[in-house]
Amino acid sequence: MATASFNMQSVFAAPSGGLSTRNIRNTKQLFFKRNAPVGVRCMAQGDPIKEDSSVPSTSAAQPQMPPSPPPVSKPKVSTKFRDLLAFSGPAPERINGRLAMVGFVAAIAVELSKGENVFAQISDGGVGWFLGTTALLTLASMVPLFKGIRAEAKSKGFMTSDAELWNGRFAMLGLVALAFTEYVSGGTLV
Repeated sequence: MATASFNMQSVFAAPSGGLSTRNIRNTKQLFFKRNAPVGVRCMAQGDPIKEDSSVPSTSAAQPQMPPSPPPVSKPKVSTKFRDLLAFSGPAPERINGRLAMVGFVAAIAVELSKGENVFAQISDGGVGWFLGTTALLTLASMVPLFKGIRAEAKSKGFMTSDAELWNGRFAMLGLVALAFTEYVSGGTLV
């Protein structure tokens, strides 16, 4: 490398413009040397590319080793409290969806049995039930996450984790729509 650098410097820094036959000859000998020990090793992953037989191989001197498959590893899941409850973490949407599903069913059930709207249910002792249910469902949802178990790993068949997320989303929308409709109409929905 040092000789190549020196030759390039001597070509460009020569007093006669650098294009003497001696400098060109030395550069040709350095860069176009035949049978130079050159080894090429491909580190690409995926499907191997078929080698063209018309192009001579420069790595004939080195034995070719079969490519080893990459190690299979499971992605590490974080069990830190801050990562679990982050905005894009696994807990917030799932916990809010579960609470909305319970809240929507409970609101409709009390409305059908007692005839009270959502705001009357909240002012009639519903805050205590809400806080108790929130604490219980949050704790029950966080325990598997602290152990590193995700809902996606346990979902099979009809009740998948995606179905739970969509049901929770619709329950959140339904609960807000129920409260808004009862506020605008001034009475119960049913």
